[in-house]
This record gives sequence, C-alpha cells and structure tokens, in this order.
Amino acid sequence: MNRPLEPVSQSARIVLGISFFVLFVAAWAFATLGGYVSRTFLADPITMVQDGWLLLTKFGFLTDIGVTVWRVLGGFVLAAIVAVPLGILMGAYKPFEAFLEPFVSFARYLPASAFVPLLILWAGIGEMQKLLVIFIGSVFQIILMVAVAVGNTRRDLVEAAYTLGSKDRGVVRRVLIPANAPEIAEILRLVLGWAWTYVIVAELIGSSSGIGHMIIDSQALLATGQMIFGIIVIGIIGLISDFMFKALNRSLFPWRLA
Repeated sequence: MNRPLEPVSQSARIVLGISFFVLFVAAWAFATLGGYVSRTFLADPITMVQDGWLLLTKFGFLTDIGVTVWRVLGGFVLAAIVAVPLGILMGAYKPFEAFLEPFVSFARYLPASAFVPLLILWAGIGEMQKLLVIFIGSVFQIILMVAVAVGNTRRDLVEAAYTLGSKDRGVVRRVLIPANAPEIAEILRLVLGWAWTYVIVAELIGSSSGIGHMIIDSQALLATGQMIFGIIVIGIIGLISDFMFKALNRSLFPWRLA
C-alpha cells in the first residue's frame, strides 16, 4: 500500500483500473449466471452482449447513439459559449459578480429535470427541448466555477501587469484569461460529464430517438439486457470523450500537470 498522496506509475494505474472492471463483471456474472438474481430483473453479461449486438445490427441503435451525442455536444457547446464569458466577467469585476452571483447560485441548484414539462410547453418535443435541458443543466455550473477560478487568480500577476502599464481590458485579456485557461478547460471537461446525465432525462419524455428512448422502450418489454447495454454505451462514450478532452487539454496547456 502506498503512502497517502504518493503517485502510482501509469502502467500500475491502467492495470488497477482494468482490474476493477474485471472484478465487477465477474461479480455480475456470478450473481446472474449462478441463479442468485433473476434474469428478469438483471440480465447476465452474455445476454446483454447478445441484445446489444441485435440493437446495433438490426434495430439501428447506431443512429440513436449519434442523435444522443449530437444533443449532448449541442447543448454543452451552447452552454459554454454563454457561460465562459459571463464567468470571466464575474470573476474579474466584483460589481458584476455582486449583480449576478446570487441568481446563479440559486439557479444552479434547480434540477434540469424539473424544467422538462415547461420546456415541452415552450419548445415542443423536438430537438430544441433536448438542447435546452442540457443547456440549463450546464450553464449555471460553468458560470460559477469559471468565476471562482478567475477570482482566485494570483494577485501578484495582476499587480505586475498594472506596473508594466496594462489597462483593465489588457489585464483581463493578457493575464486573467491565459492564467486560468487550463482551469477553465478542466471545468468544461467536468461539466461535459454532467451533461450526459441531463440528456437521458431529456430523452425519457417525448422522444422518438436516442439512447434514452431505447431504454424506455426496453423497459416496457422487460428487456433488461438492452437497458444495461444502453447504459454501458453511455459510460463508454463518456469515458472516451473524457480521455479526448484530457488529451486536448494536455496539448493546449502542456505546462499544466495532468
């Protein structure tokens, strides 16, 4: 056992990470194939794989995956476009923070799922409603987290910029934004993971496509293998997007420790 906070090698990290998945699947198989849990309520891994293959080859599940990915990225990008500039302004200018922070702090506790009935009334059951659910679930979190990051910028960097003759806008553009760009990118990576939870909520009601729609249809048929496969696909796509975001952040900000 390592000492507290002592890092492990990359190879050890990979082995340990894979080991947990192996143990998890082994326990799942033992419980279901061994007859300890009814397959009506929890499909075994073999059935799950078979059902997933049927979904992919005969029922157009790849289209559902593409639709869901588009919804996540669309809503998340809209939220980032709005939230990042507002967060920077809140962190940089205290009057702006005093004006917006109470509302943003209030709004970020509102569950995105609570807006689904209203959004159906306002935007119907089309794509805009799904995008808005993800937008609402993401935008306030990004605003507040970016504001906190910018507000915690080292004061010596700001004072040095003023000493060298920078104006207010120059300090924001040349000090606050570059100094916090790695942290902002990390915030976006984290919130993108949350966006995946919101899209399923959006797809559970009034949707005719997407992974969430497939899961609801499978529930009506008691097809737990298909339901589990859909959930696992979400996890895999989310994990891939997380690794891609980390790689992009490392390439853009190589001076920041990964």
